[in-house]
Amino acid sequence: MADYYNYIKSLHLIFVITWFAALFYIPRLFIYHIEAAQKSSPEKEILTDQLKIMSKRLWYIIGWPSAVLCTLFAIWLLVLLPGWLQQPWMHIKLGFVVLLIIYHLKTHQYFLQLQRNDIRHTSRYMRIWNEGATLILFAVVFLAILKNAFNWVYGLIGILVLGILLMLGIRLYRRIREKDE
Repeated sequence: MADYYNYIKSLHLIFVITWFAALFYIPRLFIYHIEAAQKSSPEKEILTDQLKIMSKRLWYIIGWPSAVLCTLFAIWLLVLLPGWLQQPWMHIKLGFVVLLIIYHLKTHQYFLQLQRNDIRHTSRYMRIWNEGATLILFAVVFLAILKNAFNWVYGLIGILVLGILLMLGIRLYRRIREKDE
């Protein structure tokens, strides 16, 4: 079972990586789409059409398949080792996975809106949205690696500090962009 398990775990990790790659990049495309919509014709139409194509390919060729395959391989791992479901760290990790799935579904909603050129958010909002996947990734990786050795208080503080640093980074980036314009 060890060899069998390692293949399943490897495939799970590969699809975790590709899923997060899609989740990190798709909001960037959303940002560019929102900013392109503020330009004048014909630049606006050329850019938004290209960004729609890029988003569609990324989302349907990488994002959704990776999410589904990652989830299927994770379930397979839990079937192979059901004892994990008794571990407190796994309960918390699965809670973050639920948040990740909600994040993915909300991102899909944004994707569909932008495919219709229905712009409801600013590029700044999307920059902040983009950091949601980062926070979830940090939480899941630390939980998966440290398991029972993980100190929950320090972990929570670490995620909060990371969130604050990401928000400060977004503000700094905005100031730099405003100076350059």
